[in-house]
Amino acid sequence: MFTRIAGRYDLMNSLMTAGRHHAWRLCTARAAIAAPPGAVLDLATGTADLALALRTLAPERLVVGADFSEGMLHHGRAKVVAASVRRLPLLAADALTLPFADGAFACVVSAFLLRNLEDLGRGLGEMRRVTRPGGRVVTLDIVEPSAPMWSTLFGLYFNRVVPAIGALVAGDRQAYTYLPQSVARFVRPAELARRMTAVGLRDVSYRTMGLGTVALHIAIV
Repeated sequence: MFTRIAGRYDLMNSLMTAGRHHAWRLCTARAAIAAPPGAVLDLATGTADLALALRTLAPERLVVGADFSEGMLHHGRAKVVAASVRRLPLLAADALTLPFADGAFACVVSAFLLRNLEDLGRGLGEMRRVTRPGGRVVTLDIVEPSAPMWSTLFGLYFNRVVPAIGALVAGDRQAYTYLPQSVARFVRPAELARRMTAVGLRDVSYRTMGLGTVALHIAIV
């Protein structure tokens, strides 16, 4: 599914969020580079927007992007080449079975990954495993807002408008019907913090942005 929509993924993100996704990724990148010195893994890198933001903020760091979708990686690699950025390899990998050694990274960061995982606990456990002690795990994801009236409006937009835009712009109503469904079944921010603690992450904190529609979580290994 993600390979099908890879060519229109960036445009759809901009249309759905009125361009705010760039600011959210920048906040995520800033949280990630506050980790101790060392390599950063951008998990579910997609078309590499977050990986490129990380390299811009911390050009001295090695940033590795990994994604399950070869189609997304194809577009990400083209963007990396166009930006003339070096030391930014993009690799195919399964977030539930990462091909990296224990403690390989100073930080593992992800944007819009967690609600897509078949096993959230296992995915969080893998992120913790490949992060060295004292390093950071940083996640960004879409969540349902808690304010009742805004939650209703958000639901109408996400369940009615977004699939229509997806059909018109990306030619894939199914993919953009899956998107609100994945958000609806995803855990709330406080529960995600609890699950991060359950896999051994500590000092978990979070903040919401976008009128409560996205949550940024930060944890220490």
